[in-house]
Amino acid sequence: MRYRKLGNTGLEVSEIGFGGEWVDGTPEEALAMVRAADEAGINILDCWMPDPTRRSNLGDALAESGARDRWVIQGHLGSTWQDGQYVRTRDLAQVKPAFEDLLARFHTGYMDLGMIHYVDSPAEYEEATSGAFMDYVRELHAAGTIRHIGLSTHNPKIAKRAALNPEIEMILFSVNPAFDMMPATENLDDYFGEAGEQSARDGMTPERAELYALCEETGTGITVMKGFMGGRLFDAAQSPFGVALTPVQCLEYALTRPAVASVMVGFSAPEHVADAVAYETATPEERDYARVLAGAPRHAYIGQCTYCGHCAPCPQGIDIASVNKFYDLATMYDEVPDSLREHYRALGTTASACIACHACERRCPFGVGIADKMAAAAELFGC
Repeated sequence: MRYRKLGNTGLEVSEIGFGGEWVDGTPEEALAMVRAADEAGINILDCWMPDPTRRSNLGDALAESGARDRWVIQGHLGSTWQDGQYVRTRDLAQVKPAFEDLLARFHTGYMDLGMIHYVDSPAEYEEATSGAFMDYVRELHAAGTIRHIGLSTHNPKIAKRAALNPEIEMILFSVNPAFDMMPATENLDDYFGEAGEQSARDGMTPERAELYALCEETGTGITVMKGFMGGRLFDAAQSPFGVALTPVQCLEYALTRPAVASVMVGFSAPEHVADAVAYETATPEERDYARVLAGAPRHAYIGQCTYCGHCAPCPQGIDIASVNKFYDLATMYDEVPDSLREHYRALGTTASACIACHACERRCPFGVGIADKMAAAAELFGC
């Protein structure tokens, strides 16, 4: 298992994470999944679910396996269980007992990441980051009951606001090749409707590209939800691209976005852990999402670098995908941030070494004018 830094939190997390949403079977089944994940090296778990069954299943499994101290847990504030139903709220009369219940069922005195739960509209963001609710979050943080403050959202405009908020250190965000085509929306259902197929033809939205650049610059870590688009990307009939991707290809796509540290994968059986962890030993061909998308009947990635690495090897030793990534990030700003300039220079062989042989362009599945991009990068960064 490979591990990545989660922004500026100081935490090292496994690039494959555990989304606990489907742990609603027996306690024995939950224990088997936690043990399988722990043995595979997975060390980050998201628990947004407020219902007692799934919370107890996970919490008891962690306690019985003795693994709590090895896990980074994302625990959500604002996800409550009322009259047998999930209710998202900022009402502290409901929020406080729900969070205390989470701690109790997980047999712990703290959450590594205290997540401001599910904020998708500007009004919700204002409510969640000001007033009594945020005061409670700050109180928990000051006491060490939550070690770091995070926020979950599906809306890139809200995610950008969070990335600019110095109190919020990371975000849980929905990332997959289909959602990256979709314009910002306050309604999650929009991502799964008819607009998805049209968006697949329109190209990555500026909000998404700008968000990834901003998170890289501010050190705001990203953990990923909905990396498989609810399984729709595995079925050509349901995929907005008209082709099927594999779990490994979806993981590769998410993990090559700037600032992404880990993808939360939903497990409902131990074998699902093995299926996800197979990413760690997958071949470049098995990870290759680019060839699939390039041959899709509906896609809009032509001319856009997706950092897939097909351009390699460069005879001059340029890491073309990384140069393109830093160039794309830098062009989001009026002036190149010093941090990006240093990341670029640390590559060693920079874009100025390009001899415009165009060998890379013949391998690029999306028809990117790589030689021109190298020249632009050399000019922008000055080397």
